[in-house]
Amino acid sequence: MKYRTLGRTGIKVSPYCLGAMMFGAAGNPDHGDSARIIHRALDAGINFVDTADFYSHGESEEIVGKALKGRRDDVVLATKAHLPMGDDPNRRGNSRRWLVRALDDSLRRLQTDHVDLFQVHRPAPDTDVEETLSVLSDLMRAGKVRAIGSSTFPASDIVEAQWVAERRGLSRFRSEQPPYSILNRGIEREVLPVCERYGMGTLVWSPLAQGLLTGRYRKGQQNDSHRAGFGFKHLTDERRLDAVEQLIPLAQDAGMSLTHLAMAFAIAHPGVTSAIIGPRTMEQLDDLLAGAKTVLTDEVLDRIDAIVPPGTDIGTLDASYNPPPIDHPHLRRRLPDDRPAT
Repeated sequence: MKYRTLGRTGIKVSPYCLGAMMFGAAGNPDHGDSARIIHRALDAGINFVDTADFYSHGESEEIVGKALKGRRDDVVLATKAHLPMGDDPNRRGNSRRWLVRALDDSLRRLQTDHVDLFQVHRPAPDTDVEETLSVLSDLMRAGKVRAIGSSTFPASDIVEAQWVAERRGLSRFRSEQPPYSILNRGIEREVLPVCERYGMGTLVWSPLAQGLLTGRYRKGQQNDSHRAGFGFKHLTDERRLDAVEQLIPLAQDAGMSLTHLAMAFAIAHPGVTSAIIGPRTMEQLDDLLAGAKTVLTDEVLDRIDAIVPPGTDIGTLDASYNPPPIDHPHLRRRLPDDRPAT
């Protein structure tokens, strides 16, 4: 592996980051098999592991913690908090009350006294970002966290967080974790340039478009695989499937699989530090590792641009973040009494 620097932290990470979302009940419930996958990735040179408390309700972190025994110092370990960890409305979000508790719970499950990167999993419009940065700064001073990051933040939120940190003398977000793939290139417009401007590293998630860029999902075919069981609507989006049908022969002409094409594309952008891979089986990991040295020519990249223009998204991922006014109509509509008279 040729390692890259995570933003301006000085931390060296592999261009592939092992994502642990599929370890546990939501993916591979076999702890021993999941641990072997982790060990295989580490042996191949991957030194970056990303998980979250929300993944299988803490089970993913437990698996990672057990697997890293004896190897913890060789791994850049990242986790996240924000998503619900129970019915209690205070066991979620980006408040001081929750993040302190969430990190302690994660450290216990991971069997370590610190994480190298602690990320807030999503924005929290109901919480002042100064509150969030303040507690994260305290957790860094306590030695429990080495660097902090955001995940799936709009560019405006990233900028606001940087300004607040500077004005208040707080620790800055050093990384961002956005979705990025051949089918979802929207972050090329603002998010990636903003991250580069502020010296933030990026570890992009879903470089395979949550399975669409593996070639297993084809137009006109019934998709009844494991991922379809999650109810992902984007797997049947005709616009996305049309693009896949154009990308498959492109990959064939280039002498590679669609999976290897997609992964090589994700790490080719100069603003991308690492791309998160999320294997559920050893076979999937081995296939991903086999394409780790793939480099795309300008001709191939130009052909990709012709299918999915730079800075554009074809459809949306079901797991993408939408600001509240997008999901809740009442937040983007004036009440009848507030509307101007006609």
